[in-house]
Amino acid sequence: MVRTATGTSLWQLPGIRQLVAVTLLGFVGFAATLSALPWWAAQGGATLTQAGSVTTAMLVATVATQTVVPAMVRRFGSGRSLAAGLLALGLPSPLLALTTDLGPLLVVSAVRGTGFAVLTVVGSTLTFTLAPRGRHGEAAGIYGLAVGLTSVVVVPGAVALAQQAGFWPVALVATLPVLAVPAALRMARGDADQVDPTGPAPRHVRAVLAVALPCLLLLVVTLAGSGLVTFLPIERPLGLLAPAGLLLFGATSAVSRWQVGLLADRVGTRRLLPASAVVTAAGVAGVAGGLHLGLAGLVLPAAAVAGVGYGAVQNLTLVAAFARVDPVDTPTASAVWNLSFDGGTAVGAVAVGALAGWSATGGAAPVGIPVALAACAALVLLAGPLGLVHARTD
Repeated sequence: MVRTATGTSLWQLPGIRQLVAVTLLGFVGFAATLSALPWWAAQGGATLTQAGSVTTAMLVATVATQTVVPAMVRRFGSGRSLAAGLLALGLPSPLLALTTDLGPLLVVSAVRGTGFAVLTVVGSTLTFTLAPRGRHGEAAGIYGLAVGLTSVVVVPGAVALAQQAGFWPVALVATLPVLAVPAALRMARGDADQVDPTGPAPRHVRAVLAVALPCLLLLVVTLAGSGLVTFLPIERPLGLLAPAGLLLFGATSAVSRWQVGLLADRVGTRRLLPASAVVTAAGVAGVAGGLHLGLAGLVLPAAAVAGVGYGAVQNLTLVAAFARVDPVDTPTASAVWNLSFDGGTAVGAVAVGALAGWSATGGAAPVGIPVALAACAALVLLAGPLGLVHARTD
């Protein structure tokens, strides 16, 4: 594996540059359909629930496939596995533009979800295997920035493109992961492919237990973030408050996930993880309070604060998880981390909505979205000490 001096930029490593290129192309393909495909399904007469199910189908397939990606990597190597995932994510995408019927859209979304699972697990694993010792936080930050930028730019851009020019251009953008296949195969021939079939066997159960605490904290934080992203536009459907809040949340999350990696390499996760959880809780609580009081001047800065903590927790929990396992178990740690992230995102959209619509007496008004978000903030605050418990072994 290529090693660099501590002060040398990681961008000088060919593997890091290839990883960023693959990540950008792969996540652009994923993000292009994240909001635009439900819109496309609705154009064909799908209800709101049915339209949302195309995303659900993709994420269910993603979570299910993530459990087997470590075995896939061990058998075929990281680069070849990544190439197969990119093909599964990108190749079926043009089929989405052929119909608005829900059945075919669900099938294609599920197939694409299997490819996205490989991209997420292998991509985060490579931040560890490609980076020099002591610079895993920085590498995870670069990877996180590439992921975050696609969400900030491509998700709203694809919706605008679909509404103005039709869904065909969006479907073509969603095929971009295919262009990353050559880079993935070059990584298979280089030092990114660390698989040794004759080496020690991974200890999956032990690895899962080792990373359970930081990944549980990640799940709770992503649950809260998912609730904010899903229900801020529903609580404030008119005006610019919700779009501006989501833009601030996404932008600060991407920058924080990038920059906190440099700090993590210097001081570790012991203080940073609990502090990041507190920042997230404060931001989500601020959004809840601003919505309850009708104060846009509180909602916007609070959304930015929530994004800072949200992005930091993503980076720090990934670094913490990798620090707790042997190199042979890195794909398993990556799979558990991604399962926690995607699982928290999926559960948050459902659980926060259920709580917001719940009525304590049955006849009274529901508790509402601000109260549900406040409960999320409290949950994140309670989970914050999990970062301290983990960090004692760093």
